[in-house]
Amino acid sequence: MRALIVDDDFYSRSFLEYIMHPYAFCDVAVNGEEAVMAFQKALEEKRPFSIVFMDLLMPVIDGPKALREIREIERDFGVDKASQARVIITSVLEDAEDTHNAMYLGEATSFLQKPVDEKSVLSELRRLGLVTAEEV
Repeated sequence: MRALIVDDDFYSRSFLEYIMHPYAFCDVAVNGEEAVMAFQKALEEKRPFSIVFMDLLMPVIDGPKALREIREIERDFGVDKASQARVIITSVLEDAEDTHNAMYLGEATSFLQKPVDEKSVLSELRRLGLVTAEEV
C-alpha cells in the first residue's frame, strides 16, 4: 500500500508517517500543490496511492481544493469509484464549512479530528478494509 500524507505541520506529518510506516510506503507533501503533483505522478507511474491523509488548512493550495483536483485527476486517468484513493481528512476543524465541503463536494472518504492518535488511525484503516485486525 502507498500512502500520501499532506500537512503543513511537521509534527502532524511525522506522526502520521510513524503510524503508517509498518503498513504502507509513505510519501509526504507540505501543501496541496505538492500533493496534487505527487498524486498525478503516482498515477502516471502506475503506482497509485491507496490512501491520502489530507489536512484542510494549508498554504498555496488548501486541502479542499487539492482534494477536488485529485478527484479530477482520477477521472482523467479513468479511475473508477471503487479504485479511487481513500482520502481521510485530518483537521482541527469540527463543523466548519470547509470540512463539509471536503467531505461531500470533495468526495473525501472519512474524517479524523486532530490531534489524531494511533488507535483512531488504525481503526479507520481497518474500517476501510486497508488493513486487517491481524495486521495491527
